[in-house]
Amino acid sequence: MSIRWRNMGATRILAILLGATLIIGLCVVASFFLSSGSTAYSTGLAEVATTTSDDPIQSHAVVKSEVYHLVTPDPLKAVYLTSWAAGNKKFRAELSSLASSTEVNAVVIDVKDYTGRISFRVDDPELQAIGSSENRIPDIKEYIKSLHEQGVYVIGRISSFQDSYLIKGHPEWAVKTKEGGVWADYKGVKWLDPGAQPVWDYLVAIGNEAYADGFDELNFDYIRYPSDGNMQDIAYSWSEGRTREEVMRSFFLYLREQFASTSVPLSVDLFGLTTSAEGDLGIGQNILDALPYFDYVSPMVYPSHFANGFLGFAKPAQHPYDVVKYSMGKAIVKAEATTTRDQDQGLEEIASTTPQLYTKTAYDKNKLRPWLQAFDLGAIYTPAMIRSQMQATYDSGLTSWMLWDAASVYDPQALMPKNDASLH
Repeated sequence: MSIRWRNMGATRILAILLGATLIIGLCVVASFFLSSGSTAYSTGLAEVATTTSDDPIQSHAVVKSEVYHLVTPDPLKAVYLTSWAAGNKKFRAELSSLASSTEVNAVVIDVKDYTGRISFRVDDPELQAIGSSENRIPDIKEYIKSLHEQGVYVIGRISSFQDSYLIKGHPEWAVKTKEGGVWADYKGVKWLDPGAQPVWDYLVAIGNEAYADGFDELNFDYIRYPSDGNMQDIAYSWSEGRTREEVMRSFFLYLREQFASTSVPLSVDLFGLTTSAEGDLGIGQNILDALPYFDYVSPMVYPSHFANGFLGFAKPAQHPYDVVKYSMGKAIVKAEATTTRDQDQGLEEIASTTPQLYTKTAYDKNKLRPWLQAFDLGAIYTPAMIRSQMQATYDSGLTSWMLWDAASVYDPQALMPKNDASLH
């Protein structure tokens, strides 16, 4: 009897050992496939693209120091959230609902807005010393990770030369009055001199911080000289001796240089008129200058922002399709002209000596990605009017767009259902 129980005990032990061996083996196999077949973790600062997968997250993700970055969706369909909205549960829930039920696959969130305040606590000691960061989005890394898990690409918007806060500590970097005081526009907003090199370094530091926190793309807004205010009493001590267009072109190149060691996409927002007007509009913005140095260029073609009489319309805001179609059509023509403009601007030498800094090769019209109007100004913008702008974008031969509403409120009726067969 005792021998029988010992044999049964031995059998049980053997079964347990075999089972444990099988489980360990399965774990090893599973870990192999997880590491090599879906999402690959990087070491140090290196980035590794993932292989294809049925999982929409894993098939588009890369990892940087264990922070996930999604590859830019193509096409991209984004909405804008203020930093306050991004830190609010109600707005987060609304974005999540849009991402799960509509064509929206990206969001633009303020990293630094016109006030000059950074939206979240920073790790960079130099940025900490400046004291511009607030706690509007207290869980920025966790929130971005949750968006990534839903397949949402996250763009960090950096309002560049509008910055009343930084000027408090560094008035020497400000746009000045002719008597040497700090200049402000009609809204009381103060501006940094676009020619100030320390400001460029500051913006790059903010961009590096945002990328380290998980933002997938850096979007630079207000990269221009002021346009609204007493322009008869304005001076630029840092820009002296250079044209505004020369200063901005130097800044574009500087951004490309500073982020060349990363794969972070860079994008820029431009006045809508840059698509059709000649020159730099008096603010240093020329779409021909921006296209070579940014991965994406976003003209703000809000119909309400065009002057009465544009295209013969008494109120352009009431004709969203026509305004967007015309503007983006002109943008495409200008973009194509960048390949013939190199010698005139000296860009050919840059392309040959530092090719990683200049996106000259393979003109791609899809780097044009307009901002569209989703707010009431000049007209009540119904879902149909918002969609007409999207259709104008498609009819121009483009595929991506971003919706702007300063209130961060978007009507799902203006968007196509997720996975709809008629999506562009």
